[in-house]
Amino acid sequence: MKSNNYKYEEDSSSLKLNSTIFQCADEVKLRIPTSCGRLGECHECIVEILNGDTNLSKRTKEEMFLKEPFRLACQAKIISKKEKLSFRPRNRDRKILTDSFLPNTFKPSNSFIISSSGVEKKVKDVNIKLLDHESDIYGLAIDVGTTTVAINLVNLLTGEIILTSSYENPQIFGGSDVINRISYDSTKFKGELNKAIISSVNFEIGEMIKPLRIRRRQILEITIVGNTTMRDIFFDLNVETIGVKPYKSSIEFDYLNNKVNSTELKRSAKQMGIRINPKGLVYSPPLIASHIGSDVSAGLISSSFFDNDSNKLFIDIGTNTEVVIGNSKKMSAASCPAGPAFEGGEVTFGMPGYNGAIEKVKWDDEGINFQTIGNTDPLGICGSGLIDLLSEMKKKKYMNSLGQFKNQENELIVDKENNILISRKDVSALAQAKAANVCGQALTIKDYGISINDLDTVYLAGGFASYIDVDNAREIGFILNFPEDKIIKIGNSALNGATHLLLSNQARNKLVKYVKQINHLELETKTEFFDYFVEGCQFKKINL
Repeated sequence: MKSNNYKYEEDSSSLKLNSTIFQCADEVKLRIPTSCGRLGECHECIVEILNGDTNLSKRTKEEMFLKEPFRLACQAKIISKKEKLSFRPRNRDRKILTDSFLPNTFKPSNSFIISSSGVEKKVKDVNIKLLDHESDIYGLAIDVGTTTVAINLVNLLTGEIILTSSYENPQIFGGSDVINRISYDSTKFKGELNKAIISSVNFEIGEMIKPLRIRRRQILEITIVGNTTMRDIFFDLNVETIGVKPYKSSIEFDYLNNKVNSTELKRSAKQMGIRINPKGLVYSPPLIASHIGSDVSAGLISSSFFDNDSNKLFIDIGTNTEVVIGNSKKMSAASCPAGPAFEGGEVTFGMPGYNGAIEKVKWDDEGINFQTIGNTDPLGICGSGLIDLLSEMKKKKYMNSLGQFKNQENELIVDKENNILISRKDVSALAQAKAANVCGQALTIKDYGISINDLDTVYLAGGFASYIDVDNAREIGFILNFPEDKIIKIGNSALNGATHLLLSNQARNKLVKYVKQINHLELETKTEFFDYFVEGCQFKKINL
């Protein structure tokens, strides 16, 4: 039996009948989260069955909310040795970017009052008692992405980031993208995605504070950011309206109908079921519009987007790419569904940024050379590696700008020993994904009425954008051919912005004010959309 921290593999001969998947994982010290004592109640121990599902017992009633190929590790038992068994838990060693490359010297400006009689918070001229004794107080900044979750534990009095943690979003059983999550949450299993993310956050809080000897009651506030769907699921709102035209959150409809003053959200920790101080506030900043969520608005705060009149372009690249252009006086924003091709989906050997993923590729006279995450044996290719590979294939004239391989070949072997390859079909999927991405960039700039050269700064935000080779990305048209000296990678600006908002009431008020001024572009309504998309499908530099 073996485990590489990515998946568990076991040949049939050594499987123990009537043992659970959890017990299999225990034998190889493969960590699977749980908080219910393996009773099937917490739904944290979700695993993906990669092979050998016929070896397993039928689903229990506790597992009925899960679709194939997912099971609960505490419920699925070995009843046969017919096949080799392999499964993958919610992985915790994925390469997740939590750092921001922007200044993070935060100056707290909140409403907490510390005295010998305890800790209070001033809310609308009323002091609310949170602790009966003088104490250090803490908060959490949480970035809930579709695939990953990142958390900063922050001292609310000093602004110091005490500890940072990250893990895979456990909601994967509901689908790999927001559309599938919306569809899943609209079934009879509504609430399971909320339960999964809240349970995982509660578990992680416990893991973070345990070595620091911090009590949960000392955590008084949480700021959570995410795309519109992830945020609304976190707050257990109905997300059906986000999946159909005009693709708006229920809170956005309330704002447009003058029922609320902003799309920001506020709940007590007790209401949310989050195990911190029960009177603690769970806050989420305003979303911009439609699929452009509070992670983007937090990123704008992080990058000081509103602070001057210089023309800036903010690009958050992912399964759904968001683009914001403008300055303190005029702003526009758009989103474009790029799809999962560069994040492990729709590509034969595509995979997320786990250990073993090829992340860098060079093709020299000796052949194709690559580097994997963790410097382990290759298992597949992640997004940054795919961009490098496509660029190298074009430079070596193995592939033309239309994505056609030389001599009408259908595939290219990247690693012969492990039979890792890229096919013509893979390239077609990648072409469409990058086309949507670059189309969003081009139409947003064009609609704003300026050219590439009129931009003073181009911010590339998010983990994916931070790992890509910019030259290679421009070479294949993954991003527009921006002048290199104007491009700034800013890392996880969502988490950085969430941390800033956690500590500053002034920043929250500022963000609410400016977000209301951002014009939302619906790209699919633009007459030039198809033309830009077709050009974006080509592997070449794209100018405006």
